[in-house]
Amino acid sequence: MNKFLAVIKLLNSDLEKILRYVLTQVWRAKSIFDEEGISDPKHALPAYNLARLVSLFLCGDVSEVDKTLPIIQRIVAAEGLDVVGVKELLRKHVEAYDEWSSEIDRAVKWAAMALGPMQPTQPFVETDAPPLCEIIPDHVYHGVPTAKTLYEMIQDKPNLPLDIKFSKLVGRIAPYLTYRQVSYLLHLRPSTHWQSFDLKRLRYVYTIKKKVQEVAESYGGLSFMPQSFFLSVFLGEATRSSLRAPVDNDPDTYHELPGAKPMKDTRTVLAKLRKRRVEESSFRVTDDDLFIMSPAGRISNYQKAAASPAVNESSVIDDLLGDSLLGPQDVAVLLQAGLTSAMKGSTVVQLNQRMLLDLMACQPKSFATAVLSELGTNSRALTSALMSFVEMDQSSFKPAHRINIHRLLETWLPGIKIPKREDYLAGGRWARQSYYDAMFHVANSVIDLAETYVGLKLRLQRVRHVQHESDPLPLPKEVTIDASQEEYNDKPTSKLMACIKIAKEKIKRADELGKRAVDNLKQTGKSTKECSMCKEAISAYKEAFVACSNVRSMDKLAFQTEW
Repeated sequence: MNKFLAVIKLLNSDLEKILRYVLTQVWRAKSIFDEEGISDPKHALPAYNLARLVSLFLCGDVSEVDKTLPIIQRIVAAEGLDVVGVKELLRKHVEAYDEWSSEIDRAVKWAAMALGPMQPTQPFVETDAPPLCEIIPDHVYHGVPTAKTLYEMIQDKPNLPLDIKFSKLVGRIAPYLTYRQVSYLLHLRPSTHWQSFDLKRLRYVYTIKKKVQEVAESYGGLSFMPQSFFLSVFLGEATRSSLRAPVDNDPDTYHELPGAKPMKDTRTVLAKLRKRRVEESSFRVTDDDLFIMSPAGRISNYQKAAASPAVNESSVIDDLLGDSLLGPQDVAVLLQAGLTSAMKGSTVVQLNQRMLLDLMACQPKSFATAVLSELGTNSRALTSALMSFVEMDQSSFKPAHRINIHRLLETWLPGIKIPKREDYLAGGRWARQSYYDAMFHVANSVIDLAETYVGLKLRLQRVRHVQHESDPLPLPKEVTIDASQEEYNDKPTSKLMACIKIAKEKIKRADELGKRAVDNLKQTGKSTKECSMCKEAISAYKEAFVACSNVRSMDKLAFQTEW
């Protein structure tokens, strides 16, 4: 050990002094325990023995027992540590107190906190917390059925075709359902029960969700490098089909859906997206601007575009659902696949992200808010996703064609300022503040704005089975037997009641013997091992414990009664 301390001294002399002092005190404490004959913690009890050991350790004699005993008794009584008294003892008997006064004070404060009284844990009261979809007023989801209503209507009259309005409604809300729900709806009813257009839409949504589910299981990393090329074909088809999804039930508009006879059209998907956004905006641009700008780019570069509605606000369903065949969960998964891709600088990955942004720009603002909220399961995860989202790589596009992501998000999230990383670096206007904290507040705001979408998702995807407690709470058999004996006085006493009577008598006898034994100990000053009355009381309490155990074995609820 001396060689080890010598090596420590070469490295740090202060550390060597501390270790040497600690080892000296440890060996000194061991010698004190050996002299006092203490081999187990129980030998240091009661409080007088413990005060004697503390005095021997501090000054080498028992002169400080009168000062240490009140401190120990106060701790045992759950009144906390006497900080002033402890510091006086340490200052009197510890030579290095002045040199290490600050460290010793911290240690005493920590001991006072550890040995101080604690507030008892309050009883837990379970409250009924209804889901979000029941808290939000019903008029917000006017026209949108609940999952329970959806299942009841789809299972009603299984041999008859579905109502035309209900068939259209299911096709409209299909992107917001889960993959299992869409699969259930398709397999529950034959194809002849659906309207032709609604069946095609439902089947296409089923195919989209199946592919998105495969992507959600594994994406990102070097092992999934070819995935972006598959997504480019998949996104192009899904985006084009989303543009062709009609809002009203007009048979003339169905010919452009997947599986139907396509019309001859030479325009590209992005050109149709741009044209659609221009037609729904309150301003007109030239052909050159139409070629350059995508819907997301137009929103991020023109203030007027942000003020105009993205869809026809003729109904609540249009504001909530839009007309995309990709739901917010699907778009969020595909965005995450691009943000975590190992080839973020690839042209294919950047085109995939641009198509998703354009699709979000062509939907209501609530759709974009829903997609952003689905990027993370909580505030911290969403913060990381937003930090990657605002720094999305756009190097494959010309500077004139790149999107201002910060302005785009501010358009989708009115009243929220998106922080920029350069403002929080050295020399920035907010250099003393945290960029992560600023994005964390944005993430919390996104989650607050997405409450309507979360309620809509719970409304469509979850069935809540409200359970009402009808059966009375179980009571001990003793109570029920007493009630029955009041009605039938001639009923014989049961075996349980006899055991309860015996247990009460033994408890009463043990209490009487215990009280006599305590009085005898105070008068004679003997120990519990020397007093015969104590031994008798102990045996009586053991018999009472056995009797109570017998009652508990016969009735598990017996502890609820008052004896």
